[in-house]
Amino acid sequence: MSIRTIGIISKPKKEEIRQVVPPLIRWLEERKVKALIDQETGSMLDRANQGIGRNALSSQVDMILVLGGDGTLLAAARVIDKKKIPILAINLGALGFLTGTALEEMYTSLEDVLAGKAKRQRRAQMQADVIRAGETISHFRALNDVVLNKAAIARILDFDVLIDGGYAASYRADGLIFSTPTGSTAYSLAAGGPVVEPSVDALLITPICAHTLSNRPLVVPDSVTIEATIKTPRESVFLTVDGQVGVALRTDDTVRVSKSEYSVELIVPPRQTYFDVLRQKLKWGGEVDLKSS
Repeated sequence: MSIRTIGIISKPKKEEIRQVVPPLIRWLEERKVKALIDQETGSMLDRANQGIGRNALSSQVDMILVLGGDGTLLAAARVIDKKKIPILAINLGALGFLTGTALEEMYTSLEDVLAGKAKRQRRAQMQADVIRAGETISHFRALNDVVLNKAAIARILDFDVLIDGGYAASYRADGLIFSTPTGSTAYSLAAGGPVVEPSVDALLITPICAHTLSNRPLVVPDSVTIEATIKTPRESVFLTVDGQVGVALRTDDTVRVSKSEYSVELIVPPRQTYFDVLRQKLKWGGEVDLKSS
Protein backbone atom coordinates (compact mmCIF):
# COMPACT_ATOMS: atom_id res chain seq x y z
CA MET A 1 0.00 0.00 0.00
CA SER A 2 1.43 3.37 -1.04
CA ILE A 3 1.37 6.04 1.67
CA ARG A 4 0.60 9.45 0.17
CA THR A 5 -1.17 11.16 3.07
CA ILE A 6 -0.61 10.72 6.81
CA GLY A 7 -2.98 11.97 9.47
CA ILE A 8 -1.46 13.14 12.77
CA ILE A 9 -3.52 12.68 15.95
CA SER A 10 -2.02 14.04 19.15
CA LYS A 11 -2.73 13.87 22.84
CA PRO A 12 -4.39 17.16 23.83
CA LYS A 13 -2.22 19.59 25.80
CA LYS A 14 0.98 17.58 25.37
CA GLU A 15 3.72 20.23 25.27
CA GLU A 16 6.10 17.94 23.36
CA ILE A 17 3.80 18.29 20.34
CA ARG A 18 5.09 21.82 19.76
CA GLN A 19 8.62 20.47 19.37
CA VAL A 20 7.79 17.25 17.52
CA VAL A 21 5.14 18.07 14.94
CA PRO A 22 6.58 21.00 12.90
CA PRO A 23 9.84 19.19 12.00
CA LEU A 24 7.85 15.99 11.42
CA ILE A 25 5.61 17.75 8.88
CA ARG A 26 8.68 19.17 7.09
CA TRP A 27 10.29 15.71 7.03
CA LEU A 28 7.19 14.20 5.45
CA GLU A 29 6.84 16.98 2.90
CA GLU A 30 10.44 16.49 1.81
CA ARG A 31 9.44 12.92 0.95
CA LYS A 32 6.34 14.02 -0.97
CA VAL A 33 3.98 12.84 1.77
CA LYS A 34 1.12 15.15 2.73
CA ALA A 35 0.47 15.62 6.45
CA LEU A 36 -2.95 16.44 7.86
CA ILE A 37 -3.41 17.31 11.53
CA ASP A 38 -6.38 16.88 13.83
CA GLN A 39 -8.03 19.80 15.62
CA GLU A 40 -6.23 19.09 18.90
CA THR A 41 -2.85 19.26 17.18
CA GLY A 42 -3.85 22.39 15.30
CA SER A 43 -4.85 24.13 18.54
CA MET A 44 -1.54 23.26 20.21
CA LEU A 45 0.43 24.59 17.22
CA ASP A 46 -1.68 27.76 16.89
CA ARG A 47 -2.90 26.41 13.56
CA ALA A 48 -6.52 25.93 14.51
CA ASN A 49 -7.65 26.75 10.97
CA GLN A 50 -5.64 23.77 9.66
CA GLY A 51 -6.99 21.21 12.12
CA ILE A 52 -9.49 18.63 10.87
CA GLY A 53 -12.06 16.73 12.94
CA ARG A 54 -10.83 13.23 13.67
CA ASN A 55 -13.69 11.45 11.93
CA ALA A 56 -13.19 13.54 8.79
CA LEU A 57 -9.41 13.12 9.01
CA SER A 58 -9.59 9.34 8.93
CA SER A 59 -11.44 9.40 5.60
CA GLN A 60 -8.70 11.48 3.92
CA VAL A 61 -5.51 9.62 4.84
CA ASP A 62 -3.65 6.37 4.11
CA MET A 63 -2.23 6.04 7.64
CA ILE A 64 -2.65 7.51 11.10
CA LEU A 65 0.34 8.64 13.18
CA VAL A 66 -0.57 8.84 16.87
CA LEU A 67 1.52 11.00 19.21
CA GLY A 68 0.63 10.26 22.83
CA GLY A 69 -0.15 7.28 25.00
CA ASP A 70 -2.47 4.29 24.87
CA GLY A 71 -5.51 6.49 25.48
CA THR A 72 -4.76 8.56 22.38
CA LEU A 73 -4.38 5.37 20.34
CA LEU A 74 -7.69 4.00 21.62
CA ALA A 75 -9.40 7.24 20.63
CA ALA A 76 -7.81 7.06 17.17
CA ALA A 77 -8.91 3.43 16.71
CA ARG A 78 -12.47 4.45 17.48
CA VAL A 79 -12.59 7.22 14.82
CA ILE A 80 -11.05 5.00 12.16
CA ASP A 81 -14.25 3.00 12.51
CA LYS A 82 -14.59 0.50 9.65
CA LYS A 83 -11.78 1.89 7.51
CA LYS A 84 -8.67 -0.25 7.00
CA ILE A 85 -6.03 2.31 7.91
CA PRO A 86 -2.79 1.28 9.68
CA ILE A 87 -1.78 3.14 12.85
CA LEU A 88 1.77 3.99 13.90
CA ALA A 89 1.69 5.00 17.58
CA ILE A 90 4.58 6.98 19.07
CA ASN A 91 4.75 6.74 22.85
CA LEU A 92 4.74 10.13 24.57
CA GLY A 93 3.03 8.68 27.63
CA ALA A 94 4.29 6.71 30.62
CA LEU A 95 3.37 3.02 30.35
CA GLY A 96 2.21 2.45 26.79
CA PHE A 97 1.45 -1.24 26.13
CA LEU A 98 0.00 -0.30 22.73
CA THR A 99 2.23 2.62 21.85
CA GLY A 100 5.37 0.52 21.53
CA THR A 101 7.45 2.86 19.36
CA ALA A 102 9.65 5.36 21.22
CA LEU A 103 9.97 8.94 20.02
CA GLU A 104 13.60 8.42 19.02
CA GLU A 105 12.49 5.56 16.74
CA MET A 106 9.83 7.60 14.95
CA TYR A 107 11.74 8.57 11.81
CA THR A 108 13.27 5.11 11.40
CA SER A 109 9.80 3.59 11.66
CA LEU A 110 8.43 6.07 9.12
CA GLU A 111 11.26 5.20 6.72
CA ASP A 112 10.24 1.54 6.99
CA VAL A 113 6.60 2.48 6.38
CA LEU A 114 7.38 4.51 3.26
CA ALA A 115 9.68 1.76 1.96
CA GLY A 116 6.97 -0.87 2.47
CA LYS A 117 9.05 -2.71 5.10
CA ALA A 118 6.97 -2.01 8.19
CA LYS A 119 5.88 -4.87 10.44
CA ARG A 120 2.13 -4.88 11.05
CA GLN A 121 -0.07 -6.61 13.60
CA ARG A 122 -3.81 -7.03 13.36
CA ARG A 123 -5.64 -6.62 16.68
CA ALA A 124 -9.16 -7.93 17.24
CA GLN A 125 -11.93 -5.66 18.50
CA MET A 126 -15.13 -6.37 20.42
CA GLN A 127 -18.69 -5.41 19.60
CA ALA A 128 -20.90 -4.43 22.53
CA ASP A 129 -24.66 -3.88 22.25
CA VAL A 130 -26.94 -2.61 25.01
CA ILE A 131 -30.38 -4.27 24.98
CA ARG A 132 -33.27 -2.76 26.91
CA ALA A 133 -36.74 -4.33 26.93
CA GLY A 134 -35.83 -6.44 23.92
CA GLU A 135 -34.58 -3.46 21.87
CA THR A 136 -30.95 -2.65 21.05
CA ILE A 137 -30.41 0.95 22.15
CA SER A 138 -26.62 1.39 21.81
CA HIS A 139 -23.73 -0.04 19.78
CA PHE A 140 -20.07 0.23 20.69
CA ARG A 141 -16.78 -1.19 19.46
CA ALA A 142 -13.76 -1.63 21.75
CA LEU A 143 -10.09 -2.40 21.16
CA ASN A 144 -9.35 -2.92 24.87
CA ASP A 145 -12.40 -3.52 27.04
CA VAL A 146 -16.02 -3.02 27.94
CA VAL A 147 -16.60 -2.44 31.66
CA LEU A 148 -19.76 -2.61 33.74
CA ASN A 149 -19.31 -0.94 37.10
CA LYS A 150 -20.90 1.28 39.68
CA ALA A 151 -21.61 4.84 38.56
CA ALA A 152 -21.25 6.00 42.18
CA ILE A 153 -20.86 4.58 45.66
CA ALA A 154 -23.29 1.66 45.74
CA ARG A 155 -23.84 -1.87 46.94
CA ILE A 156 -22.34 -4.92 45.28
CA LEU A 157 -23.79 -5.53 41.83
CA ASP A 158 -25.41 -8.75 40.59
CA PHE A 159 -25.04 -10.03 37.02
CA ASP A 160 -26.32 -13.13 35.25
CA VAL A 161 -23.97 -14.19 32.46
CA LEU A 162 -24.95 -16.35 29.49
CA ILE A 163 -22.54 -17.76 26.89
CA ASP A 164 -24.05 -18.63 23.50
CA GLY A 165 -27.48 -18.44 25.13
CA GLY A 166 -26.68 -20.92 27.90
CA TYR A 167 -26.48 -19.91 31.55
CA ALA A 168 -22.82 -19.72 32.62
CA ALA A 169 -22.62 -17.99 35.99
CA SER A 170 -23.96 -15.35 38.34
CA TYR A 171 -21.50 -12.75 39.57
CA ARG A 172 -21.67 -10.61 42.71
CA ALA A 173 -18.97 -8.00 42.34
CA ASP A 174 -18.16 -4.31 42.04
CA GLY A 175 -18.35 -4.82 38.28
CA LEU A 176 -17.43 -6.94 35.27
CA ILE A 177 -14.74 -6.43 32.63
CA PHE A 178 -15.00 -7.92 29.16
CA SER A 179 -11.74 -7.59 27.29
CA THR A 180 -9.91 -8.56 24.14
CA PRO A 181 -6.44 -10.13 24.35
CA THR A 182 -5.08 -6.64 23.58
CA GLY A 183 -6.99 -5.31 26.57
CA SER A 184 -5.79 -8.08 28.87
CA THR A 185 -2.95 -5.78 30.05
CA ALA A 186 -5.33 -2.91 30.85
CA TYR A 187 -8.07 -2.79 33.52
CA SER A 188 -8.50 -6.58 33.44
CA LEU A 189 -4.88 -7.09 34.53
CA ALA A 190 -5.32 -4.62 37.40
CA ALA A 191 -8.40 -6.60 38.51
CA GLY A 192 -6.45 -9.87 38.58
CA GLY A 193 -7.10 -11.12 35.04
CA PRO A 194 -4.57 -13.09 32.97
CA VAL A 195 -2.19 -11.73 30.35
CA VAL A 196 -3.25 -13.10 26.95
CA GLU A 197 -1.01 -12.88 23.88
CA PRO A 198 -2.82 -10.67 21.31
CA SER A 199 -2.96 -13.28 18.54
CA VAL A 200 -4.97 -15.71 20.73
CA ASP A 201 -8.60 -16.01 19.60
CA ALA A 202 -10.23 -15.32 22.95
CA LEU A 203 -12.41 -13.03 25.04
CA LEU A 204 -11.94 -12.46 28.77
CA ILE A 205 -14.47 -12.05 31.58
CA THR A 206 -12.93 -10.57 34.74
CA PRO A 207 -14.97 -9.70 37.86
CA ILE A 208 -13.96 -6.59 39.79
CA CYS A 209 -13.59 -7.41 43.51
CA ALA A 210 -15.88 -10.44 43.36
CA HIS A 211 -17.90 -11.04 46.54
CA THR A 212 -17.62 -14.80 45.98
CA LEU A 213 -13.98 -15.88 45.94
CA SER A 214 -14.72 -18.74 43.55
CA ASN A 215 -15.76 -16.21 40.85
CA ARG A 216 -12.48 -16.16 38.94
CA PRO A 217 -11.47 -14.59 35.61
CA LEU A 218 -12.67 -16.64 32.64
CA VAL A 219 -11.15 -17.02 29.16
CA VAL A 220 -13.54 -18.13 26.39
CA PRO A 221 -13.25 -18.54 22.60
CA ASP A 222 -13.91 -15.36 20.65
CA SER A 223 -16.45 -17.27 18.57
CA VAL A 224 -18.99 -17.11 21.40
CA THR A 225 -21.52 -14.43 22.31
CA ILE A 226 -21.54 -13.27 25.94
CA GLU A 227 -24.61 -11.69 27.56
CA ALA A 228 -24.55 -10.04 30.97
CA THR A 229 -27.85 -8.93 32.51
CA ILE A 230 -27.94 -6.52 35.45
CA LYS A 231 -30.02 -8.04 38.26
CA THR A 232 -29.36 -5.58 41.09
CA PRO A 233 -32.40 -3.31 41.64
CA ARG A 234 -32.15 0.44 42.15
CA GLU A 235 -28.41 0.71 41.58
CA SER A 236 -26.57 2.99 39.18
CA VAL A 237 -24.51 0.98 36.68
CA PHE A 238 -22.41 2.46 33.91
CA LEU A 239 -20.99 0.85 30.78
CA THR A 240 -17.58 2.24 29.75
CA VAL A 241 -15.84 1.44 26.46
CA ASP A 242 -12.03 1.63 26.41
CA GLY A 243 -12.24 3.94 29.43
CA GLN A 244 -13.45 6.82 27.24
CA VAL A 245 -17.11 6.61 26.20
CA GLY A 246 -20.14 4.95 27.68
CA VAL A 247 -23.77 4.94 28.72
CA ALA A 248 -25.84 4.61 31.91
CA LEU A 249 -27.60 1.27 32.38
CA ARG A 250 -30.71 0.12 34.21
CA THR A 251 -31.77 -3.01 36.06
CA ASP A 252 -32.56 -5.84 33.59
CA ASP A 253 -30.54 -4.21 30.80
CA THR A 254 -28.43 -6.76 28.94
CA VAL A 255 -25.00 -6.10 27.45
CA ARG A 256 -24.17 -8.44 24.58
CA VAL A 257 -20.46 -8.82 23.77
CA SER A 258 -18.89 -10.61 20.80
CA LYS A 259 -15.90 -10.35 18.52
CA SER A 260 -16.25 -7.53 16.01
CA GLU A 261 -15.88 -8.19 12.31
CA TYR A 262 -13.56 -5.16 12.22
CA SER A 263 -9.98 -5.13 13.48
CA VAL A 264 -7.22 -2.56 13.97
CA GLU A 265 -3.86 -2.76 12.20
CA LEU A 266 -0.90 -1.53 14.25
CA ILE A 267 2.57 -0.79 12.88
CA VAL A 268 5.08 -2.14 15.40
CA PRO A 269 8.88 -2.04 15.79
CA PRO A 270 10.35 -4.74 13.50
CA ARG A 271 12.54 -6.44 16.10
CA GLN A 272 10.21 -6.10 19.08
CA THR A 273 8.12 -9.03 20.32
CA TYR A 274 5.11 -8.93 22.60
CA PHE A 275 7.22 -10.46 25.37
CA ASP A 276 9.80 -7.69 24.96
CA VAL A 277 6.98 -5.26 25.75
CA LEU A 278 5.84 -7.28 28.78
CA ARG A 279 9.36 -7.48 30.19
CA GLN A 280 9.83 -3.76 29.75
CA LYS A 281 6.44 -2.59 31.03
CA LEU A 282 5.89 -5.18 33.80
CA LYS A 283 9.53 -5.38 34.90
CA TRP A 284 9.73 -9.13 34.39
CA GLY A 285 13.51 -9.14 34.41
CA GLY A 286 16.38 -8.66 31.98
CA GLU A 287 17.35 -10.42 28.79
CA VAL A 288 18.05 -14.14 28.99
CA ASP A 289 21.14 -15.54 27.30
CA LEU A 290 19.66 -18.73 25.79
CA LYS A 291 23.05 -19.91 24.53
CA SER A 292 24.46 -20.18 28.02
CA SER A 293 21.37 -21.69 29.64
